[in-house]
Amino acid sequence: MKKKNFIKIGKDVINLEIKALNKLRNSISNSFNLAVEQIVKCQSKVILCGVGKSGLIANKIAATFSSVGTPSFYLSASDSSHGDLGSISKKDIVILISNSGETNELKNIIQYVNRNKILLIGIVSKKDSVLYRSADIKLLIPKVTEAGSIIPTSSTTSQLSLGDALAIATMRQKKFNNKDFKKIHPAGTLGSQLKTVEDIMLKDKAIPFVSENLKMKDALKILNLKKLGFLLVRDKKKLTRGIITDGELRRFTQKKQNLHNLLVSKIMTKNPIGIDKNELAAKALSVMNSKKITSLCVFNKKNKLKTIGVLHIHNILQSNIS
Repeated sequence: MKKKNFIKIGKDVINLEIKALNKLRNSISNSFNLAVEQIVKCQSKVILCGVGKSGLIANKIAATFSSVGTPSFYLSASDSSHGDLGSISKKDIVILISNSGETNELKNIIQYVNRNKILLIGIVSKKDSVLYRSADIKLLIPKVTEAGSIIPTSSTTSQLSLGDALAIATMRQKKFNNKDFKKIHPAGTLGSQLKTVEDIMLKDKAIPFVSENLKMKDALKILNLKKLGFLLVRDKKKLTRGIITDGELRRFTQKKQNLHNLLVSKIMTKNPIGIDKNELAAKALSVMNSKKITSLCVFNKKNKLKTIGVLHIHNILQSNIS
């Protein structure tokens, strides 16, 4: 059997979908603005529904909305006719997705939302359809050539892209930021990369503070007790003035026989490197790598000399931050 090269087929499919997206981009109108404004103002849920491939797209768009701060869920069109219409409240927004706009399973939902004066956004390709006529806000997707002739491909790509555009526009209008994203994505790689220094720092009694007037023989006891490999030196006003690390102690003992009776202030390295508590932990790791150190003082930007926590490289690695 002669081996076929499918690269041309692949490129043709992608080219047809690119053409569909170009058409969609050029068709965006004020209806898009109206849809975003209503979604932003929604005090309840955004409910998405579709049938077949459009249903799969609706499910994905609902997940995207929820992930960027707009409570949303997917409603099964078939289940809605058997009791699930009760999950739609009058304060909700319903987005129905259908290429033809005539899908039988959607008609019961259309009747229900119209009867109860629930805002309906229709994503549809045909003006002469029940969905287009019934929708309060009509998002018309241009007619496109399906990459597989009769299989929904170019049309579903357009539906998905329009849904993504709605979600991102809504996110930006709500000023949904990295901190908000982190709250609802606590697990996984994205959640780890959005952790701040404050999320993983050691604080309170875990911080290895010593007074600058303490003798080293007593400071060493605290060093062994805290087991972090360093000490932070504070003055009488509890402002951080220096740091003493295991490495510095080893280098010092090579030069002097006995350091036990020396004051901490004579041993410390002044002005230890710090970082603001609101910085990303990934940035803290970058600072450590560039400065070739394994720990940082953590401060609130209002007062850089007042240490409120410490960050050790082990804290970062244990949080799967890279």
